[in-house]
Amino acid sequence: MRVLVTGASGFIGARLVQELARRPGYEVRAALRHAGAASLPEGVQACAVGELSGATDWREALAGVDCVVHLAGRAHVLKESGHDPLQAFRTVNTAATLGLAEQAMHAGVRRLVFVSSIGVNGARTAGMPFDENARCQPAADYAVSKFEAETGLQRMLAGQAMQWVIVRPPLVYAAHAPGNFGRLLRWVRRGVPLPLASVRNRRSMVALENLVDFLIAAASHPGAANQVFLVADEAALSTPAIIRTLAAGMGRPARLFPFPPAGLRLGAALVGKPAMCRQLCDDLVVDASKARRLLGWQPAVDVREALQAAGRRYQGEASHSA
Repeated sequence: MRVLVTGASGFIGARLVQELARRPGYEVRAALRHAGAASLPEGVQACAVGELSGATDWREALAGVDCVVHLAGRAHVLKESGHDPLQAFRTVNTAATLGLAEQAMHAGVRRLVFVSSIGVNGARTAGMPFDENARCQPAADYAVSKFEAETGLQRMLAGQAMQWVIVRPPLVYAAHAPGNFGRLLRWVRRGVPLPLASVRNRRSMVALENLVDFLIAAASHPGAANQVFLVADEAALSTPAIIRTLAAGMGRPARLFPFPPAGLRLGAALVGKPAMCRQLCDDLVVDASKARRLLGWQPAVDVREALQAAGRRYQGEASHSA
């Protein structure tokens, strides 16, 4: 099977390319924005496509491809500077995705796997976990652009020969994770006291190796055709448990102290960080049983083992570079 991976130099894409390249039966092509943007495993073909928009020309990258795993997108914008953030997300996450799908369909690609976001379902759960039947209620601009791409894909490909698969992961973590998980790793290693000991929440996440393993199943399993999947590690942990597990992997103490969650929310609102507070304090639980039921998929690594490994690797790399 010849697989095109977009976003091949990114956090998830680079790992997916490595894993596909080492498994028998896969020929891998990596779509990059610029030539030489990433160091690729032996045998992986690179293809530069330029900046992403609805006008991006994917024809060379798509030639002879059986399946596309579409990871390229705009995300992890911690300090937004644009005057119209939603339009910036739509250009890359919506228009470029639909342009890719249309060109892939005409190129005879058999399947497109689109990596979306659990944010399409919402920012938090209240009582019931999210599953594939839960109502979509995206709030953040990023999630809105992913939801619009999802609905556009399903409309475009209805009744067409090319199959689609939509994957909505929650937070994806590893030692080199970007965004807020990367911040959390830095805080824990530096011993920053965190006022989170009183938080009693549950958060679903997915280890990078688990997500990559699932994406390969989504690309190849017949039962994945024209399905939406939520994917997560088996257990949901509280924020304090996540921090303590990372700290154990680093061989460091978890410096947590109690503080009323209501006070945390008020303080976060006053400094303009309500989204970060929600990620640290609210529930977000994912029911990934559909993936196990339809595809027979099981997470390759346990969440606690994966968190400890992330902490251990982060500590080792930080110590080595110091």
